[in-house]
Amino acid sequence: MAYTPSDFVKDMALYTAGAVIGPRRSAQFFAYAAKKGIQLTARAAPAVARTAAVTPAGRAATLAALGYGAYRGGLIDPYLDDPMLLSRQLDQPIAEPIPIPQPIIKARKKVKSKFNAAVSKGMKTVKASTSYGKKGVINNAKKAFTAVTKTVSAKKKGNKAPKKGIRRKIWNAIGKI
Repeated sequence: MAYTPSDFVKDMALYTAGAVIGPRRSAQFFAYAAKKGIQLTARAAPAVARTAAVTPAGRAATLAALGYGAYRGGLIDPYLDDPMLLSRQLDQPIAEPIPIPQPIIKARKKVKSKFNAAVSKGMKTVKASTSYGKKGVINNAKKAFTAVTKTVSAKKKGNKAPKKGIRRKIWNAIGKI
């Protein structure tokens, strides 16, 4: 069901009375005001919406500006002529609001830490060597991983480089940390 001028006036009356009409209905309210060019929303809709959501003073200022804009736009004229019209509008049940599409939030790519990058390089080096099985195969992965992490940790701490063996190859492969 479309959001009509009578819905707008009803919501404005509810806002003025201090009622909470919910996020969907509020979004429809502000969208309708923006669509109709009610003066407050011409340039300041995003800022006003943020302010109205955060502070009671912002909500009051927003309502005052919306009310004035609605008055200037002629949306309130029928209700000024017939005060009972507004009370009849308020007695009607509220229809199901139109769903508002949610913004698409892109997930950030997970950044690999320097330590983990160094461990990955070290494991590639172990896999390419014959130390823990033939080339391309690691027989004892737990021992290989332990050797790599200990070597990376030692390099990170600033210890001396190993003289020979697989740890020396790992040390040289990981580069700077």
